[in-house]
Amino acid sequence: MMLFTEVRGLPVLVPDGGGPLGTVTSLTVDVRSGSVSRVRFRDGRFGREKEVSWDTVETVGPGAVRLRSAADPEPAPSSHHELLGHRVLVDTGTEHGTVLDVAFDTRTARLLALFTTRGELPGRLLGLGDYALVVRAD
Repeated sequence: MMLFTEVRGLPVLVPDGGGPLGTVTSLTVDVRSGSVSRVRFRDGRFGREKEVSWDTVETVGPGAVRLRSAADPEPAPSSHHELLGHRVLVDTGTEHGTVLDVAFDTRTARLLALFTTRGELPGRLLGLGDYALVVRAD
């Protein structure tokens, strides 16, 4: 288990040891599966944000995000919603603060828990948009 804030800032490495591709800026979450789907990072050479699919990630640890192969990173689309700092609404309509951090399983990429300004919630996402992150109450 790791937290999103622990992953942010880690170097993204490829197996050939050719140096880091960049530094992790955020993780993209697929709401339907409730798991991390992409790793976004800033290219050190030009400062452009790029991303790779979670399927290319071999390991995530305290020292780096290591990829299985030297996959070609894609330019990161601008339609990404960052979970950290996002308003949280429960499906019953009540607000549950804002997201401070997210715990996830580094092997399966499944979200385990959301840590908000009003406490911990299970990682049961229903939707994510410009206004809020919506989670299931049960």
